[in-house]
Amino acid sequence: MIRVVLADNQLLVRAGFRALLAAQPDIEVVAEAADGEHTVRQVRELRPDVVLMDIRMPVLDGLAATRRITEDPALGDVRVVMLTTFELDEYVFEAIRCGASGFLVKDTEPDELLRAVRAVVEGDALLSPGVTRRLIAEFAARSKEPAAVGLTELTDREREVMALVGIGLSNEEIARRLVVSPLTAKTHVSRAMVKLGARDRAQLVVLAYESGLVRPGWLG
Repeated sequence: MIRVVLADNQLLVRAGFRALLAAQPDIEVVAEAADGEHTVRQVRELRPDVVLMDIRMPVLDGLAATRRITEDPALGDVRVVMLTTFELDEYVFEAIRCGASGFLVKDTEPDELLRAVRAVVEGDALLSPGVTRRLIAEFAARSKEPAAVGLTELTDREREVMALVGIGLSNEEIARRLVVSPLTAKTHVSRAMVKLGARDRAQLVVLAYESGLVRPGWLG
């Protein structure tokens, strides 16, 4: 059973999401919260699998709440999906850097919301290639040189796979590109995440461009 906490200051938004999620046999909404402080308390108490987190909330905003959750070693298995009003939300970049596993617009299709909740539990990131390219461009605009992210522990193949993750390719697309099985591609991704201490695929994307492994305009 996938346990979910809903965090949004709009009651109608929470009610709509709850009705959709609660109707699924494999998903349970264990709590709701209307501000960031309450969200963090609920997460620490209930240890859900997924938090659907609005970026703009009172008392403590969604970014700060996400950072508190992802920086807490006791909550290492909790995945945060940010909820935004617009796909181009100015805070999306910071949300991923804070440790969010991805983001969804609030008017997303019901099937996409359900797919997203299930996907992040499996360690996948909700980052389309288009979004990934915008994140890379944003990073390039803010940083003049790559950060010190050590890739020396990675094999050549793992670095190659990490770069492909960085441009937004799925395991299946990586497998086709490298002529290997999807399971092999997934294994390389997982090993790179473990070696770099990445929480999930979204953080691996961030590390890929922070290290300079992926640069704006690079398509592999």
